[in-house]
Amino acid sequence: MTTKNHVLIADQSIRWQDIVNVARHGYRLELSESAWNRIINAQDIVQAIVKSGHTAYGINTGLGSLCNVRLTTKQLSELSRNTLLSHACGVGPALKDEQCRAIICAAIANYSKGKSGINKSVVQGLIDLLNRGITPQVPSQGSVGYLTHMAHIGVSLLGMGKVSYQGNIMPCHEAFVNEGLSPIALGPKDGLSLVNGTPCMTGLTCLAIADAKNLTVWADAISALSIEALEGQQDAFSEEALSLKPYIGVQQVGLNIRSLLKGSDNLTSHHGIRTQDALSIRSIPQVHGAIRDQLEHVIQQVNIELNSATDNPLVLGTPDNFKVLSQANPHGESVAISADLLAISMAELGGISERRLDRLVNPLVSGLPAYLVSEPGVNSGMMIVQYVSASLCSENKRLAVPAVTDNYVTSALQEDHLSMGTMAALKLLTVLENTTKILAIEYLCAAQACEFIQPSTLGKGSHQVWLHLRQHIPPYDTDRWLAPDIEVCTDLITHKSPTTLVPELI
Repeated sequence: MTTKNHVLIADQSIRWQDIVNVARHGYRLELSESAWNRIINAQDIVQAIVKSGHTAYGINTGLGSLCNVRLTTKQLSELSRNTLLSHACGVGPALKDEQCRAIICAAIANYSKGKSGINKSVVQGLIDLLNRGITPQVPSQGSVGYLTHMAHIGVSLLGMGKVSYQGNIMPCHEAFVNEGLSPIALGPKDGLSLVNGTPCMTGLTCLAIADAKNLTVWADAISALSIEALEGQQDAFSEEALSLKPYIGVQQVGLNIRSLLKGSDNLTSHHGIRTQDALSIRSIPQVHGAIRDQLEHVIQQVNIELNSATDNPLVLGTPDNFKVLSQANPHGESVAISADLLAISMAELGGISERRLDRLVNPLVSGLPAYLVSEPGVNSGMMIVQYVSASLCSENKRLAVPAVTDNYVTSALQEDHLSMGTMAALKLLTVLENTTKILAIEYLCAAQACEFIQPSTLGKGSHQVWLHLRQHIPPYDTDRWLAPDIEVCTDLITHKSPTTLVPELI
């Protein structure tokens, strides 16, 4: 449940927006009394298992292929600590702060189900990391689905490693001292509960969903400017035509395009000048709409995962009547496939954008000055930004290859099918960054093209989109350093929704 600047995990479903609000927007996270009671009950079950001598994977046995090695009671806390230290072996550059925070938040959502058996103090320690602004420095590479990223987060609970705190990177223990926090003492199963489950891929995909939802609306808004500049034929976007392909996404995009182009004297005056436009123009509802529909499927899958118990083993019942189930809920196949699907979709969004902007700069098809500059020749205009877009599309094409279908064997054949879900989520985030830049370049080109057709004749909505860019970036009269323009435009797309410019957009 989300209120102003506050997310409470209670008995109702948690949603991807809750994760994003905590991770990206700094909302405070709390658990309800009922959630804490579930966590305490599960930890009491773990203590009952230890006392009874009942053999349970990861509670009083080794891990992975060492699952048949029985441990003594004195070794169980040591196992938890050793699990974190041995599994915290990631490599590569650190995750962004918001990415690490999303993972922690998704992990807490999992523990709140009361099926993990993790100690209350450990969960409180994770909440303190979020609410006190202490973000572990977690290497981005090394996960086949889970384990390494959460292990690095868990090591921070021990007061070890480095963290991001108040704008600086420092030793974790220094941040703890400043906040009056102490390292956490681990008990049975705490280490295993910290490293397994699907919070890494799920938390990261929540951030990707937020970015993808924003980009789908921007893609409609920017493409409307391209339609204006290329004198597109509006029949392709008519309600009559699109109603005969009744996908929800197609109808949404058609509605957006019609809203943006409404009142366009420019397009009305060019009606019928050609029988039909190129597919990158007339198929905008079909392509953008399909992408929206896939995004909705991904949202459904991620919300289900957020409300799942993803530990192994799961502890059920009560301390007096418990059941321990060793199973594969930490396998993140659903999220992995979803992240791969969204990466493919976002690569397509960038791909069709690049085709549109190529038509804008190409004098063979645009009817506009070459490369959208008044004196082509002495000026290169928008020639090379199309190269940049093509490069980003090429990178996206490689990143759109599914991670989930690539498989390796780990832990001496014990874990012989892996989701690669974290890898899928990380490459998805890269695809989104690339696609944002491609759309920013189309935005620059479409706005510049409109300089040659009298912006005052644009549709009411498309004119607002054009005007918004012009309030931050002037027209491109002669060659100037273009990289800063791309950066500014990318920032505009990232941090503002086009619905603030055209409220009718959905």
